[in-house]
Amino acid sequence: MTWTEAEYLDLLQAERRAYAWVMRHHGGMSLPKSWAAALDCYPYEPADEPYRGLVFHDEAWHWAMSRIHGERYPVEHPELADPSPEYRALT
Repeated sequence: MTWTEAEYLDLLQAERRAYAWVMRHHGGMSLPKSWAAALDCYPYEPADEPYRGLVFHDEAWHWAMSRIHGERYPVEHPELADPSPEYRALT
């Protein structure tokens, strides 16, 4: 998918915010640590990066839950397979 720079930056910020929220509310991280984790998971990628935005193929809920509980979280924690209503209210 091709985004304008403004669209990319908006999406990047929204995903960072959602990821940080999950890391605080489900991972027990402090606000500064959750934002650091979000920046690590969602770094800025230059427009000429061949796979820019590939991380967006799954939503922040998935990436955060994978980091907190491991890749098998949907099997081992089926109650977390779908995002919570509180998370959905963010997105």
